[in-house]
Amino acid sequence: MMMSRHIVAALMVALFPSLAHAAVDSGDTAWILTSTALVLFMTLPGLALFYAGLVQPRNVVSVLMHHFALACVCSVTWVIAGYSLAFSGDGGGWVGGLGNVMMGAITLDSEVGTIPESVFAVFQMTFAVITPALIIGAYVERMNFAAVLGFSILWLLVVYAPVTNWVWGGGIMAGWGVMDFAGGIVVHTTAGTAALVVAIVLGKRAGFPALLNPPHSPILTMIGASMLWVGWFGFNGGSALAAGQNAGMAIMVTHIAAAVGALVWMVAEWLRFGRPSLVGIATGMVAGLATVTPASGFIGIPGGLILGFGGGLVCYFAVDLIRGKLNIDDSLDVFAVHGVGGILGSLMVAVLATEGFSGAGLAEGVSMGEQFMVQLTCVAITFIWTAVASFAILKLVGAFVPLRVSNGVEVEGLDLAQHGERGYHNN
Repeated sequence: MMMSRHIVAALMVALFPSLAHAAVDSGDTAWILTSTALVLFMTLPGLALFYAGLVQPRNVVSVLMHHFALACVCSVTWVIAGYSLAFSGDGGGWVGGLGNVMMGAITLDSEVGTIPESVFAVFQMTFAVITPALIIGAYVERMNFAAVLGFSILWLLVVYAPVTNWVWGGGIMAGWGVMDFAGGIVVHTTAGTAALVVAIVLGKRAGFPALLNPPHSPILTMIGASMLWVGWFGFNGGSALAAGQNAGMAIMVTHIAAAVGALVWMVAEWLRFGRPSLVGIATGMVAGLATVTPASGFIGIPGGLILGFGGGLVCYFAVDLIRGKLNIDDSLDVFAVHGVGGILGSLMVAVLATEGFSGAGLAEGVSMGEQFMVQLTCVAITFIWTAVASFAILKLVGAFVPLRVSNGVEVEGLDLAQHGERGYHNN
């Protein structure tokens, strides 16, 4: 693990030269502790309420249960082996190591840049929690709870941890010079791709799309979206791993992209249907956030405006393509919003990080075209690996427990059948 700690620290110094030869800084540590709380707040209760409002009343408890349970099992999985697989090994390869199983090498004196390694590890843990939780939106109202747990644990170890190692843990993509500040590839491309695979393997909900009812509570969805918006400041700003100018600009462009993405989605609905919806404007905000995430620490204000506009518009039409044209029941549009947004931002950072757009600039000697090809290659590899591995994990889990609930349970709702509780006693 000592080797991996040096690799991570070297990556941080390469991104932020001010961290070189710096001791643990109380201000930086306080900011990352705060960011850790903000990112967990994105999952519990933010994402949980956002998704809960979009389903039917008979499935609200199941959605909340999925989020709460995944926060628990993914945290424990991260401690046991996930962190080691993501941030240990010799570096430069396709997989991390097992030299830090149970986080056994983390001590009070362990450091990453200017923060304790314990703080770095728990900050990264919250990313490992929210990424599998994003996939919940693809299988709500029809996936068996036991299968949810089995799939999520294996997916974290087989997909999320290796991709994290490739990009942030000194692995192969880090060596290529990939730019992914806060998870356009690591979080959104992986979660979006897995959501697409899960939706296809599970099949459509009963009556899709003709007999489906609209979201039962736009109010819950808006409240959850607002929590996501606030929590995303920790997600992107915290990824600077220091309380400085880089974190400040990351938060600025994050907020701009969220606002622009929301407005673009609102206007698109207004022009198309004659009235804007609360669910629509909230979804546009999430699209803007997902799109700016990989670029947030590398771009300036013009980049935030462009990515917010692009994310809102492209993701809006992606929903139509996935749900309408391809007839895939990705229930809450995880791939169309998170996957497409994350991929778009991961590609556009090669352009928007340049000084011509007030960005921080590319690595010395690297052209815009060369960086774009690195981004495209990394996105493609991540998409393919995630798709193949997610399919294999589903088949493995399905050999032991049913992936999907019965037709009777689906009609009755998962709340009573799987958890013995109701969210609303008048339904």
